[in-house]
Amino acid sequence: MKQERVHVVAGNAFAVSDAHGDMEVDPRTPVGLFSFDTRFISRWVLTIDGQRLHALSRDDMTYFETRFFLVPGTASHYVDADVSVIRHRSIDDSFTEQLTVLNHSAAPADFVLRMEVGADFADTSEIRSPTPRRVTTAASPPDGVLRLRYERERFAREATVSSTAPADVDEGGFTYRITVPAHGKWITDLHVGMTIRGEGGHDLRESLESHRLRVRHDMRHDLRDWLDRAPQLVSEQERLPAVYERALTDLAALRYVPLAYPGRVPVGGLPWAMALYGRDALITCLQTLPFTPELAPNTLRMLALLQGGRLDDQHDEEPGKILAELRYGEAAAFGDQPTGPYYGAADTTPLFVILLDEYERWSGDAALVRELRHPARMALDWIDAYGDLTGDGYLRYQRRDTRTGLVNQCWKNSPDAIADAAGRQPVGPRATCELQGYAYDAKIRGARLAREFWADPEYADQLQREAAALKERFNRDFWLPRQEHYALALEPDGTPVEALTSNLGHLLWSGIVPEERSRAVAAHLLGPQLFSGWGVRTFADGQLAYNPVGAHLGAVWPSDNSLIAAGLRRYHHDEEAARVAAGILAMADLAGGSVPEVIAGYPRAATGYPVQLPMAGRPQSWSAGALVMLLGTILGLRPCGDNLLVNPVLPEGFGRIELLDVPGRWGRADAYGRDRSAARRGRRARLR
Repeated sequence: MKQERVHVVAGNAFAVSDAHGDMEVDPRTPVGLFSFDTRFISRWVLTIDGQRLHALSRDDMTYFETRFFLVPGTASHYVDADVSVIRHRSIDDSFTEQLTVLNHSAAPADFVLRMEVGADFADTSEIRSPTPRRVTTAASPPDGVLRLRYERERFAREATVSSTAPADVDEGGFTYRITVPAHGKWITDLHVGMTIRGEGGHDLRESLESHRLRVRHDMRHDLRDWLDRAPQLVSEQERLPAVYERALTDLAALRYVPLAYPGRVPVGGLPWAMALYGRDALITCLQTLPFTPELAPNTLRMLALLQGGRLDDQHDEEPGKILAELRYGEAAAFGDQPTGPYYGAADTTPLFVILLDEYERWSGDAALVRELRHPARMALDWIDAYGDLTGDGYLRYQRRDTRTGLVNQCWKNSPDAIADAAGRQPVGPRATCELQGYAYDAKIRGARLAREFWADPEYADQLQREAAALKERFNRDFWLPRQEHYALALEPDGTPVEALTSNLGHLLWSGIVPEERSRAVAAHLLGPQLFSGWGVRTFADGQLAYNPVGAHLGAVWPSDNSLIAAGLRRYHHDEEAARVAAGILAMADLAGGSVPEVIAGYPRAATGYPVQLPMAGRPQSWSAGALVMLLGTILGLRPCGDNLLVNPVLPEGFGRIELLDVPGRWGRADAYGRDRSAARRGRRARLR
């Protein structure tokens, strides 16, 4: 059975332990204290009189704070325990653990408390098999300080552990020989500071210090402000507000301040993706515009700052291309992996333009559109100059260096994700269908930006012509008339990759599907092969390559489904959109806590409970974003000039929903909706 993991997170740093609060290296998952892609603490084990501690209970207070209530010994000793320990753990840009020893006996008691401390300074990319490093450890008993340091040329990382109570400090940790009075307690705080040094020994985080002091002086206050700024949800469905608040809280937890930019942007999520991912960040911002729009301008500016400016095979960089991933660990610093930064994504560049346009529609922030004119035009130019790898007018991908990088550079980026119904993988360069939808949407939106904000009507006309030609070409080459759906991809010679997948929903979201074909597409998405009851599978059941526990070959992703539901509503397939939203929201409720990144594609009728995959991260920014986007979708929220349009289609049984103080260019507005059964009850009540 998978051992429970407990995490605290504050964007730039996170800690993962077992259920008792101890951290010991586990090759299956990141365990320890991490910041900016380095594990600063790999061993953090508490004993009392030589015995390990066991959990009575745990209080997960907030995303950055938790408490463990512990006793020594095994379960058979719980009733007779004369001593208990509370570990109160919190994290921001450093890590603090307060230890409280409680003596429950009627006489004073002596104890030996030991905290074992170790660091391997592993890069997050090698957690499953860390490289041994020469770590320098220096204990300073007079100061009660233990310093652990790793240095490789200009790359240096240091953990400084200090104690507020006197301790015997050695290179392996802290020992406390204490006497606790009858029914009394003893307390100490252990603090871990993390230092990140670069060229010349300079602390790379010093430039962010003023920002930290401004936004992290009180994390509880910061969280409350975040929740207060978001719209308030009032619902007759009793548990829905808790699911909504959990999603907002996860989004708050997954904001971080990159070293290159002083504003907070969303990271991917725990445990493997605590870094800036262009795709995840852009989609999260698109999902959350009616709720937490402040994420979007920081993300757009950060990605514009890091936009590709040259040809670099190792990092898949090209002029105008938008970042795929940014890491700060040792592997990135020395080029062992091409992640500092990495540009191996074909969808981030059109999504950048889509977000810029959509953000202006919601916010009215014309100044940002003008500020980012050059990066947006570079992104639009990239689609045809570098994205069209075979000259047939389609956006394709193929890694520039066959030794490094991702084989698949679309959102389904696992190695086996792009395959036909029988599992055969096409040759490259690959043109997946949703990429064409994104490119079409980016050109349409770019034309609006050029005409309305950049004073360039000729460029606007050019983009509109290109979009129209792409739509016509796409609907000729990708459509499979016998199956009545679109191919997953085209091979370089134009051969369709015939597979039924969730990518169809992204085509609706982008608007590239003609109205007359949308009904057939919607029928496939909600048919038994693709729709599991929880959501739309990535790959349809009944195909040879289908695998319900395959991440992109049959599993269900909330982020994927949020775009699908929005696409269904775009084409007025409202009942189908409501069914998708109801399934994902029910999954989130039953899963409890943070919504997982992905669940198995088993039929809902067969399992009755969402089956989480072992590789699924939680919390994840675009999973949390999916929940709020689905709420916006069933309420039919849409900006129209300086007004918020509301056109609700709620799933059966949802009753009445109120979303109060939706932010936008109109200031604040309220949205209301109720399902048909609630509306019928209301009509009957009025008639009586």
